[in-house]
Amino acid sequence: MKHRDLGVLDQDVLLFGGPYGNRQALDAVFASAQAAGIPADHVICTGDIVAYCGAPAACVAAVRASGCAVLAGNCEVQLAQGAPDCGCGFDEGTTCDRLSVAWYAYAQTQLDVAERMWMAELPDVLSFVHHGQRYGVLHGGVSDVARFIWATDGEAVFAQEWAALEAVTGPVDAVIAGHSGLPFVRQTTRGPWINAGVIGMPPHDGAPQTRFAVLRAGQVRIEALEYDVQGACDDMTAAGLPSEYRDALKSGYWPSEDVLPAALRVAVSDRG
Repeated sequence: MKHRDLGVLDQDVLLFGGPYGNRQALDAVFASAQAAGIPADHVICTGDIVAYCGAPAACVAAVRASGCAVLAGNCEVQLAQGAPDCGCGFDEGTTCDRLSVAWYAYAQTQLDVAERMWMAELPDVLSFVHHGQRYGVLHGGVSDVARFIWATDGEAVFAQEWAALEAVTGPVDAVIAGHSGLPFVRQTTRGPWINAGVIGMPPHDGAPQTRFAVLRAGQVRIEALEYDVQGACDDMTAAGLPSEYRDALKSGYWPSEDVLPAALRVAVSDRG
């Protein structure tokens, strides 16, 4: 695995995941960093620059130009390898599996060789020191880049991935992750496990705002992100992508709960 150490980052650190090809959300999170006085070298993306939305190439270009730190999500790994799917491991025939065929095929047509080569060189994990604490950053898991880890998972899940991460980075006091799409902070026996959420898709809560996180003086805060939702939907329409994820941007509810554990599913009767 490729590991990049970012050194000491003692100013505020902005953490975000999953731009998902949503250029409007990406512009908004970079604007949030600028407004808060957070420099580009204190901004970290947990991967999946490209996925459900309609501006994959523009998002890759914006991330590269920004100077932020970024690691490889499963989408970057798969696109760099020219793989036939996104590598999320969706069960065959499920809604997520069906919809991923369309957006992944579109992304394949939009990215050139240079962009794929850049993805191939991205680190798998990052580390940095913030106010005396050492943080490790991964996408889904170390054992599997596309592993879905949820706030409701058992302690053994976190212990396994924590140990796997430390085998690459050395000891860490906290872990920052992405991939699952739902932000959370879980206090494990080893320390805090922080999922910063994703900016490209809402966290299945019935509102269009997406999420990022800010690490300030050793404390993390999950923030809501306002962005031009209609602009992102228009990009998806222009790209000819299926309507389900476009509708999700507006409704705040995912088109499927296939990947969610039962405890995190939302009853249809509870949806506005």
